[in-house]
Amino acid sequence: MQALSIQNVSHSFGRFQALRDVSLNVPQGSFTALLGVNGAGKTTLFSLITRLYDNTSGRITVAGHDLRRQPGAALARLGVVFQSRALDADLTVAQNLAYHAALHGIGRAQARLRSAEVLALVGLSDRLDARVSALSGGQQRRAEIARALIHRPDILLLDEATVGLDVKSRAEVVALTRSLTAQGVSALWATHILDEIQPQDGLVILHKGQVLADGRAADLGADLTGAFLRLTGEQP
Repeated sequence: MQALSIQNVSHSFGRFQALRDVSLNVPQGSFTALLGVNGAGKTTLFSLITRLYDNTSGRITVAGHDLRRQPGAALARLGVVFQSRALDADLTVAQNLAYHAALHGIGRAQARLRSAEVLALVGLSDRLDARVSALSGGQQRRAEIARALIHRPDILLLDEATVGLDVKSRAEVVALTRSLTAQGVSALWATHILDEIQPQDGLVILHKGQVLADGRAADLGADLTGAFLRLTGEQP
């Protein structure tokens, strides 16, 4: 069973077609990169997977649950880290996690246990009672990943999760996500930064709403930048 399966999905905004017959799979326990320049359709696709937009064509399944027929069951298996910051900066990390846990129907006692668990996973156990505004950019991103994990999803969606981070923090967030996939959590990592992709990763290249490549990054050869430019026709 795939952690995420997208089959023949299209989406338009008026006359503008943002996605055209998009299909891709994210295997369980894998790190799959969704690579594309700004405007490629990555955020639109994430908005369909999270039901911010309704997919009226094709089929999306999350951990075997059809998103249109079983939206509650499908969304319960998703953890999402959006490009824009999602934590309340005036609250503590603990308060943010407790609020998100409550949205998933997790009681207070269980939420405290889950909070300790996910903060240990992201290396923030000592920041439980810190206000989010007091965290560094990298720590805030790790806290958002902890928030996305608190209901124990099957798959994480991360939309340009390293935007605005310095080089060190960016590397830490990518490494953290990879370590989570080693523990069985799948990840769909949307990015425009080729350096974040390793040869063993699953790779989907999305350009102007269409999938141009789908396989392992290594299949495109050692020069990923050159391959990306040839496929997309983009200038360096």
